[in-house]
Amino acid sequence: MSPSAAQPPLTLRQAQDEVDHWIQTIGVRYFDELTNLAQLVEEVGEVARILSRTCGEQSYKSSDPPGDLADELADVLFVTICLANQSGIDLTAALRANLEKKTKRDNDRHRSNEKLQ
Repeated sequence: MSPSAAQPPLTLRQAQDEVDHWIQTIGVRYFDELTNLAQLVEEVGEVARILSRTCGEQSYKSSDPPGDLADELADVLFVTICLANQSGIDLTAALRANLEKKTKRDNDRHRSNEKLQ
């Protein structure tokens, strides 16, 4: 069993607190929001690169090591949490509100979409 499998689940609030603690103790300070936006775009690009090679039609060059999708998604989450912390956003509340919005808006939309049948 890996060390992470032995740890209890992490809530979004706990993740926000842990990232903030890491920033304050190891990262020195948050990058400014525009730098974090650039970091987020870069990390999403890494996710896209992996998926285009593992699920899409591109292939890896012989000189390129295969990417680690889990690690890149964690990088996206980390930077997203940094942006939320900097902006005073509670991601738990934001996600709940977003799911409620999507549920109301899309209640029948996807079931009625012939392309998804």
